[in-house]
Amino acid sequence: MSNLLVNLIKLFPPEISHNLTINLLKLSFKYKKYSDNSMLNQHFLGLDFSNPIGLAAGFDKNAEIINPILNLGFGFVEVGTITPKAQKGNIKPRIFRLNEDEAIINHLGFNNKGSEKVLKKLKKINLSNLNSGIIGINIGKNKDSKNAIEDYCYCLEKLGPFGHYITINISSPNTPGVRDLQLRGKVEVLVKALQNKQNEIGNYLKEKPIFFKISPDLNDEQLRDIALMALANNIAGLIISNTTINRPKILSSNNKNEIGGLSGGPLFIQSTLSLKKMFSLTNGQIPLIGVGGVSNGNQCYEKIKSGANLIQLYSALVFKGPKIIFKIKNELVDLMKIDGFKNIKDVVGKEV
Repeated sequence: MSNLLVNLIKLFPPEISHNLTINLLKLSFKYKKYSDNSMLNQHFLGLDFSNPIGLAAGFDKNAEIINPILNLGFGFVEVGTITPKAQKGNIKPRIFRLNEDEAIINHLGFNNKGSEKVLKKLKKINLSNLNSGIIGINIGKNKDSKNAIEDYCYCLEKLGPFGHYITINISSPNTPGVRDLQLRGKVEVLVKALQNKQNEIGNYLKEKPIFFKISPDLNDEQLRDIALMALANNIAGLIISNTTINRPKILSSNNKNEIGGLSGGPLFIQSTLSLKKMFSLTNGQIPLIGVGGVSNGNQCYEKIKSGANLIQLYSALVFKGPKIIFKIKNELVDLMKIDGFKNIKDVVGKEV
């Protein structure tokens, strides 16, 4: 997809632009495989990542364009958030561009086609031959659910076998009650229930890595609680972080006060600080995926040096187009060479 086409798409309202992009990517029948520099390869949690850059959840909500996304140069893609039942999400308009800030505010509310329809898409994917890419499945609870834990366990059992890893979204600010699941007392119950479900199903699901995606708005005490919980329960990893409800003073766009979660450039410092704190609190023993505000190689490098084994982006793709992926990878390799690193895994946590 050319930058010219990306700029034309951006002339439309955000949600229409997103839908147009999805449909255009569906037409990308030709897949040209690019080989990543071996410096970016890593074996992580039993999985082989060709590079550490992934597309964050929220873009391909219904697992419709996995191969076209991987063809853009990503090392992995996370689909979803997927809920047990289909739901329309919150009232439109619910996505706002902050062009001056290269940021986005969304108040989507887990809009998706539901686990049954997504499952049909996932069943067509061969996990052992996925264009050398990794797929994660991000799951959540329905807005009207009376038992959130049952929703997560249901999606884990139904969808878990069709991804390389699973992400538990307990940090979206756009669905009532979701963020409460991060809090001490509640998160332990959820973790135990999911682990019990894994053991109950066994076989294909027991060894699947489960990540928990947390908010950048947690205070130091809450971060410490999450760290202790993660260590005590031997969880596979954490994703840091989701969107923020904070509004930094540097925002200049007229849309800065819209309701929802803020992502993009202004989130970089806040999310990276949370990442660095979590790496320190867990003594580097819990694998981390860093998300928030990455739009160039230097920022990607800083995330990794702050403790991230992998990074994800989304907003940068909206504002800079798909060529940003290769640009970041090339810059990352150059930075590693300058500092004398042989492989990306050697960079993790070097600034903590």
